[in-house]
Amino acid sequence: MDRSRPRGAESARIDDTRLPRVSRMTLRPGRSNRRAKTPLRERLPAPRVVVDACGRALRRSAPAVLALVAAGGLITAGRHGYHWLTHSPRFAVTQVEVHGETTLTEDAVRARLPFAAGANIFKIDTGDAEAALAADPWIAKASVKRRLPHTVVVDIVERRPAAVIAAEGLYLADAAGRPFKVADVTAGEGKDLPIISGVPRELFAEAPEQAAAQVRDGLAILAAWAEGDRPRAGELKLAPSGATLYTYDDAIAVKVGVASPDALAGHLARFDAVWAALSPDERRRLRTMRVDNDTRTDLVTVSFGEP
Repeated sequence: MDRSRPRGAESARIDDTRLPRVSRMTLRPGRSNRRAKTPLRERLPAPRVVVDACGRALRRSAPAVLALVAAGGLITAGRHGYHWLTHSPRFAVTQVEVHGETTLTEDAVRARLPFAAGANIFKIDTGDAEAALAADPWIAKASVKRRLPHTVVVDIVERRPAAVIAAEGLYLADAAGRPFKVADVTAGEGKDLPIISGVPRELFAEAPEQAAAQVRDGLAILAAWAEGDRPRAGELKLAPSGATLYTYDDAIAVKVGVASPDALAGHLARFDAVWAALSPDERRRLRTMRVDNDTRTDLVTVSFGEP
């Protein structure tokens, strides 16, 4: 026995009788294994399917389409509306009302406005109009508003001059002590107002708050003087050594000094006592009076001019 053949080799032998003599898979010349083409009409979906799909698409997109149509309509309407509002003669300015003027005239205020009669009320820039009015030194505050269909209302707050500042020129100053314009004396500006001098012009430029504080001190002295039955004040000169007041009619120099409100009241009381004791002729000849001696409160120095 040949032991070199593996066990089971006999069973693994192929039975040649089972193999077919001819293969059933044969390739025929001239034929392709590619898929046959289907006509386009047959590949298209049925019309009913297309209609249903289009209907679903339209229903889903309807809100967006409607929104776009509405937005387009609003934009178009807005453009036409804006053009009508800004070009219609109905909204042309025919009246400008001015309120709050005292020193200025209504025509002077209207002349400051950057628009004229006939301008479209919606095209007016109220901010520019208020800025143009505020450029006038007399106007402290301005408000410009529309009142449809064709009226503009202007409200202003004017500055009130409290004194004339003499500092290398004459300037009108308000109650806060700040000069706001050159006094046009020929036009009557500053008439009947007291003059405050002695504050250097340079101080207004270099330290405006300090200069304004000095002017306010002078205004306080003038206000206290005006409360009594005293000659009208014409000028108050401020100096480090104290303030001197000059009467308007006779230019009597009254040295009131530098003092607190309480001390100032005492100084003015001394003036009142001496003034009451003088005769009319002595008052006319009076030139100076010094009432600021706080060391000798019972002493008042006076000088007289020639008869």
